[in-house]
Amino acid sequence: MKIISAAIFIKDCFVLIAQRGKNENLSGYWEFPGGKQEGNEDIFECTKREIFEEFIVKCKAKKIFCESIYDYEPGLIKLIAVLTDLLDERIILKVHEDFRWVKIDELLNYNLAPADIPIAKKNIEVYK
Repeated sequence: MKIISAAIFIKDCFVLIAQRGKNENLSGYWEFPGGKQEGNEDIFECTKREIFEEFIVKCKAKKIFCESIYDYEPGLIKLIAVLTDLLDERIILKVHEDFRWVKIDELLNYNLAPADIPIAKKNIEVYK
């Protein structure tokens, strides 16, 4: 099972989501940004590294929010949502098509990647 981080950036009643790039698996779907855990890094180190690689910004990964397990065609993943603070909001997209700050209660109006849907629902439940 692959372990994947998903950064949860919350500002007021908004959360940041990103649209997967044209050449990526699940192209066009929206997701909480993050990526695969590598080597001996913990999920917090993974989140910081992935956000820097994807957005060229630094962040502080603070606390595990929830988890989602999903069986995609290539195999099972565990998506670990991590409450994270952006240390700089000048995002530069490196792998995504777009990003948006969306109202938390409107998350399910977006075409979210399947593994991200339970995390979106948990956000709505906790932050409504």
